[in-house]
Amino acid sequence: MKTLLKTTIALLLTGCVISSALAQRGQTTEQRILAAVKQATTYMLDEVSYRGGFVWSYLPDLSRQWGEMEAYRTMAWTQEGTPEVGELMLDLYIATGDEYYYQAAEKIAAALIWGQHPSGGWSYIIDFAGDASIRQWYNTIGKNGIRLEEFHHYYGNCTYDDDATALPARFILRLYSMKHDPKYRASVEQTLDHLLKSQYPIGGWPQRYPLNDEFSKNGIPSYTSYITFNDEVHKNNVDLLILYYRVLGKKELLEPILRAMNCVIALQQGAPNPGWGDQHDHRDYKPTHARGFEPPHINTRNTYWMCDNLMDFYQQTGESKFLVRVPEAMNWLESLKLPNDHPSVVGNARSTPNVNTTPMFIEPGTNKYIRSHVENGRYIINYDRPGMLAYLNMNRLRDRYNTLIAMSVDEATADSDLLTDESFKFPDWVTRKRFSGTPTLQEVNDLIAKLVNGKYWLVPIPQISHPFVEQNTDLVTRAPRNVNDMSPYAPDPPVMGITTRSYIQNIARLMTFLQSN
Repeated sequence: MKTLLKTTIALLLTGCVISSALAQRGQTTEQRILAAVKQATTYMLDEVSYRGGFVWSYLPDLSRQWGEMEAYRTMAWTQEGTPEVGELMLDLYIATGDEYYYQAAEKIAAALIWGQHPSGGWSYIIDFAGDASIRQWYNTIGKNGIRLEEFHHYYGNCTYDDDATALPARFILRLYSMKHDPKYRASVEQTLDHLLKSQYPIGGWPQRYPLNDEFSKNGIPSYTSYITFNDEVHKNNVDLLILYYRVLGKKELLEPILRAMNCVIALQQGAPNPGWGDQHDHRDYKPTHARGFEPPHINTRNTYWMCDNLMDFYQQTGESKFLVRVPEAMNWLESLKLPNDHPSVVGNARSTPNVNTTPMFIEPGTNKYIRSHVENGRYIINYDRPGMLAYLNMNRLRDRYNTLIAMSVDEATADSDLLTDESFKFPDWVTRKRFSGTPTLQEVNDLIAKLVNGKYWLVPIPQISHPFVEQNTDLVTRAPRNVNDMSPYAPDPPVMGITTRSYIQNIARLMTFLQSN
């Protein structure tokens, strides 16, 4: 197998392009897979990307494209898209030894470094057309996404929300770790400095940094300086610091790592709702508001994640303090389960025997449901019924806890990154996150056959938006009913296009088959 792979890779390195017609004339499965991967990747890098940057979805003719919202052609998205394609290039380089993929990763890294903020982090969007272009985007498309308030104002700083800093930082650190090329060291050190400077003394991080509280919405102050747990911001930053600790060997990073872990203990609330909010005020540490539809609350989904985080921290440190109040939080979450005959649960496709359906937003101190809805362009808070729902696999969470407490400390911490001096291997990323299992030969053949002109896969685009038009009316309803709303929505009937997610998934499937055989 190794000889065959080396021979195939050598052919590809000399510029051999295998067409779909040749694939039908005696090509081995391995050769067909490697050729399909190379052709699809070349198309994504040379035609779909803009200067090495990606968004999430594209129409086939590249006339429109979307990240979390519609994007200009000159834009790259940092939440998903760009850094994850970069990680895939490194996976492919390791799997094949083909320098093409390393060079592709470098092209993507160059795009991300171009868009790196002087403080060291990233915002959601990079616009290669410059500052005037991105300001125009925020003043037109961004500010008209009714439920996407994070895009209503151009802050000009960085965000930890939605992995917008964590993913680029992780990719560039991984790229640096492979060959220790000094040209990436400055970016790595700059991001680490950003992480350390933005961390509050108690150990948490704001949503945005450098701090900028200039924007308010409907009289509600900006929430971006608050300590943020939403979308696992805190855990992602802890994981990122651990990676810096292992890759760079800086022992002094143990202190901010442990401070961040202890912050989760410190900010867990007391009875009657012993959980966590999405945001906590960095002055009094109480749960506080976020966007217009998110008043001060305890978030059940976030509390579920934080229980997992505390168990992760125990496995990293062996310190039992991280487990002490997990049962209290789990009992509280289970007490909030909506009965099967509740109107919010009946007919809900996501309600299964192993998943508890709970209200997502709970009022601190009362355990009342919180629901918000739009009325005359403003969010109104009600308590009449649950609003957004959370779906929690409490059996899995409790089983994990029971398994941990039954282990010895040495067993529980066997894979700790903080308690070992063993050499560090950067963990796999894309295949772990995007695909598991091994496809069949028929599935592989089908995937290759579905490549349009041997170059790209057409799939339903998850979300599109209305084209922007100048607007003079208030935004009072959500898309797709109101063409003035630039929020994305699921199109019906589906719109076919190219997505970075499907490209990553399909390449991962092909390479998983190749490596398993």
